[in-house]
Amino acid sequence: MTPTVLYYAKCSTCQKALKWLEAKGIAYEARPIKEENPSVDELRDWQEKSGLPLKRFFNTSGLLYKDMGLKDKLPHMSEEEQLALLATDGMLVKRPLLVSDKGVFPGFKESAWEEIIAK
Repeated sequence: MTPTVLYYAKCSTCQKALKWLEAKGIAYEARPIKEENPSVDELRDWQEKSGLPLKRFFNTSGLLYKDMGLKDKLPHMSEEEQLALLATDGMLVKRPLLVSDKGVFPGFKESAWEEIIAK
């Protein structure tokens, strides 16, 4: 399976991640996160595959996260409520998001991406 990268075009970290993949000659499918927001089922599946807490999938530095006061609200929400909220707007999701049959990683960290892609 070709890895998929969910990205936001104006995000400098996303641009850096895509350039990193291209420099390594790694084929990938690019999916604009704002236009093609992940579904609840996708998010649930990805979170399970990642082994990471659901909070890691939230874009905690994003304006929408801050405007909605999610820092205080998330601890009182069930996991299903959090998944439903994440699925409402791609701008709430941590990006770039690497999705592969070998693993899932929110955000860009070369060592983590290398490990997932090299598996």
